[in-house]
Amino acid sequence: MKIYNTLSRSIEEFVPIHPTTVGMYSCGPTVYDYQHVGHMRRYVGDDVLLRVLRANGYVVHHVMNITDVGHLVSDEDTGEDKMEKGAKKYGKDVWELAKMFEQQFTQSCKALGITLPTDLMHATDFIPEQITLIKKLEEKGFTYKIEDGIYFDTSKFPDYFKLSRQNPEELKKGARVEFVKDKKNVSDFALWKFSPTNEKRQMEWESPWGVGFPGWHIECSAMSMKALGNHFDIHTGGIDHINIHHTNEIAQSEAVTGEKFVNYWVHHNFLVVNGEKMSKSLGNFYTVQDLIKDGYDPLALRYLILQTHYRQEMNFTLDSLKAAEVALMKLRSHMGEEEHSIPNLVWMEKFMDALNDDLNTAKALAVVWEMVKDDALILGEKKATLLEMDKILGLDLDKKTTVEVPQAVVDLVSQREAFRKAGDWGASDEMRSKIQDLGWEVEDSKNGTKVTPKK
Repeated sequence: MKIYNTLSRSIEEFVPIHPTTVGMYSCGPTVYDYQHVGHMRRYVGDDVLLRVLRANGYVVHHVMNITDVGHLVSDEDTGEDKMEKGAKKYGKDVWELAKMFEQQFTQSCKALGITLPTDLMHATDFIPEQITLIKKLEEKGFTYKIEDGIYFDTSKFPDYFKLSRQNPEELKKGARVEFVKDKKNVSDFALWKFSPTNEKRQMEWESPWGVGFPGWHIECSAMSMKALGNHFDIHTGGIDHINIHHTNEIAQSEAVTGEKFVNYWVHHNFLVVNGEKMSKSLGNFYTVQDLIKDGYDPLALRYLILQTHYRQEMNFTLDSLKAAEVALMKLRSHMGEEEHSIPNLVWMEKFMDALNDDLNTAKALAVVWEMVKDDALILGEKKATLLEMDKILGLDLDKKTTVEVPQAVVDLVSQREAFRKAGDWGASDEMRSKIQDLGWEVEDSKNGTKVTPKK
């Protein structure tokens, strides 16, 4: 199995620390607002990685955090805490808010067939561990105190930029106006923030440095090392985590332990909508729940996500989602009613070769479609192979569903019927072609017109 490692900027052979077990940490959601389809693309990618590791025979200890405190709006350690801001926006206290949006996240995961860890680690449950980690950093001389908190001195950690590969001189030139007063270096970051003297925060704790709350980055180091040890195999996240969050995790973790923190850093690219960033103001903001309410099978979104390599930017459109839903229905139609036998090993090897090549899901799907067109497969063999492949695809291919014909196809069928009644056979044939272009077959009989997904 090979995977792209952001640390080396290359595709590497995956070699776990222990021969049969893998420690994997996924940066989870900050539960201050709705998780949209862009967020969920990343978790589908993590799920594929998890399933591929298991298919290769590894026992995976998978850990995910829930950030329910300490994530400031700005990457420069300024601005409001996202949880406090969300609480004001939705008229709830922060604890209610966290619970509500964690539930929305887990429901989205369930709808998309994402395998979550048995126990999600909440940042608020591990405040003592975070304080202990900061104390160790203080003892080793990596911290300093300024007016608003305790900060990590990145100049004391020579390899600070090894993940991001940023130029520190360029960072200094580009330092923003909201640069925190008295910070020694532009890249220094908060480990513990003091509560403002003029307001009462909903989430704050006692610490050796005063009442306050942890910085965003420290939680992931404290929780991942508690669950997986000082040194583990895989850490995942979005590409937006590379320059700051994951760079800071490495610095504080390795400064404390003196050991390598993580062997493989796996980062997922963004999702855009019709070529634009998703935004409520643009009216292109979709949650999984929105799509379900509009009648889409949520696993059509999973299918759509699998069509793009996780390291490439993905463009989401409703048209592409509709096409993915048609393709998913076609794939399910190949399951058949016959008893399945054993998977075809030749096709399974091709399928796994694609996935073991840096999780190439697009190529793996192409293999699936080649397989279903293979007329040489014996009765039941195709179904068995699909079922085996679906252990990784997670598309619920054996799901018994009634095929819902899209409204666009229904409208074209009605138009075609009108043309047929009028004897306009040319226009009728044109409508048939349009229906076929949408992935549907037209069958005329004395009982009327029937449309079915193309096989």
